[in-house]
Amino acid sequence: MLYYKEYLLSPEAEWVVFIHGAGGSSAVWFKQLKDFRKHFNLLLIDLRGHGKSSEVVTDKDYKNYSFELIAKDIIEVLDHLQTPKAHFIGVSLGTLIIRQLGDMITLRIHSMILVGAITHFNLKSRFWVGLGSIFKNILPYMWLYRLFAFVIMPSKNHAESRNVFVKEAQKLCQREFLRWYRLTSQLTGLFRKFETNISIPTLFVMGEQDHMFLDPIKLMVKNMQDVALLIVRECGHVVNIEQAGIFNDEVIKYLLGLKTARITVS
Repeated sequence: MLYYKEYLLSPEAEWVVFIHGAGGSSAVWFKQLKDFRKHFNLLLIDLRGHGKSSEVVTDKDYKNYSFELIAKDIIEVLDHLQTPKAHFIGVSLGTLIIRQLGDMITLRIHSMILVGAITHFNLKSRFWVGLGSIFKNILPYMWLYRLFAFVIMPSKNHAESRNVFVKEAQKLCQREFLRWYRLTSQLTGLFRKFETNISIPTLFVMGEQDHMFLDPIKLMVKNMQDVALLIVRECGHVVNIEQAGIFNDEVIKYLLGLKTARITVS
């Protein structure tokens, strides 16, 4: 089973589950703990091969991963803990995993908060993914990871986010990096899921400087119901680190607003 960490407020409090991105770990949520613990029970999970889950998966498990497999890992933790219906917050590739969970356990999800969401590859994205595919078996994985981190988060004010993700990625190994990189071949099908409505309230939280992924989301949300978009100024791909104060205030307000609406309706 994956490594997880709980922060309990009270039996009556709603749950928030945090899902990190590829190469990260639950440590990327360090700026959220203090504020979110005042309102919610929290569950932080390290995905397979990442953080403190790095020793969970053995060579005999899987050569290739799928988003369904990774989602099942998370569901196993939820079942083990008997976690009730929860809000799910994900960043970067973690947003795709939450969207997969949205199909698999729809009734167990109050809302989806998708930070730095990846819903489409533009020409620039496809170029870098293609380049990585050529060199992934040749170059040390950290060379590629540092390159991608700089391409996605190039500005000076993105430095803290870059450093956090690079630091956590160093806990991976080459084999594990390749398993996760191969997931890029499955993204087209998952992107199509984002284009279809799902009966789960969804908030996209994007930095205005997220030059790789913001524009497709602006277009997509215009035609979707129960979906909101928050664009944070002077911020790049990882809003929860770069503008943690704004992120915490706005997301907590959104989640508490959903709870109030449910109570009013009932």
